[in-house]
Amino acid sequence: MSTGDQRTAATLLRMYGRTYAEEAGIRLRDTPQPLYRLLVLACLLSARIRASVAVEAARCLAEAGMKDPRRMSEATWQQRVDALGKGGYRRYDERTATQLGDGARLLLDRYRGDVRRMREAADGDAGRLRKLLQELPGLGPAGADIFLREVQGVWPQVHPCFDGKAAEGAAHLGLPRGSGALARLVSRQDAPAFAAALVRAALDKEIADEVKEAVREGN
Repeated sequence: MSTGDQRTAATLLRMYGRTYAEEAGIRLRDTPQPLYRLLVLACLLSARIRASVAVEAARCLAEAGMKDPRRMSEATWQQRVDALGKGGYRRYDERTATQLGDGARLLLDRYRGDVRRMREAADGDAGRLRKLLQELPGLGPAGADIFLREVQGVWPQVHPCFDGKAAEGAAHLGLPRGSGALARLVSRQDAPAFAAALVRAALDKEIADEVKEAVREGN
């Protein structure tokens, strides 16, 4: 790894290193409730909608008490729609409300409501885990990647995880695209925030330009 790459990574992390879970008010730990809230967030983020709207909708669902599969399942469809709408998630609110209810019931039936049992079912295989995640309604490949990117800080089995969108951001910044090479630029603890920052650079070219300018100026 080059000194320039390390400087770029450190600058990006300093300027935009905040996970989407943090933005949604999730204190991520290897315990059932925050993991489930991250799963819901990943589902919301995977739709064609602004990340800020998905984050706010996840907050509103939690504020309405839907923080675990049992409460999500027991909430009425209208309660889920109302919480999503309060967060501005209106374009997909009805379909997503159904998917969240169905997904909560699947988690309860198959994994007793504990996302960690899904990890155990995958037996440490990140590829298998990605497939199991996609069995949840509304959580396709993009949603599975979002979940794994964010959870890698507390699930070392899936580290390093820098998906295609993160690699796209890395390319905009002139950084290597491979997961292993990107992981070597930061500590394992910082990997989720670094991955999220790379995604932001992929989604907004001005971020990449701003970071490169800061590196050039030594800021």
